[in-house]
Amino acid sequence: MDRLTCCVQDGRLLLENNLVENAIRQFVLGRKNWLFSGHPKGADASAAINSLIETAKANGLEPYLYLRYIFGQLPLIGDPEGYKKLLPQHLDPAALSAPAC
Repeated sequence: MDRLTCCVQDGRLLLENNLVENAIRQFVLGRKNWLFSGHPKGADASAAINSLIETAKANGLEPYLYLRYIFGQLPLIGDPEGYKKLLPQHLDPAALSAPAC
């Protein structure tokens, strides 16, 4: 009962999960395609990339530019802390430069 009271008293908390449902819609629609990842490691890799893409979107980053940026930075990382700095929540959208065409 305390949890329900907390939701009602705090206006920042949502009583529905539409944001999550909208974010995973593409995965639900393609669920049969994910059965053919070829190997469990392939499925793990797909899940990791899709998680990065959705987190980038949630943090206001263009997914393509974000992935391009981190793939360029990964070979330059020297310590585990460097990986944390590449997570979408730690990057400024202005830090990502548009690709040269």
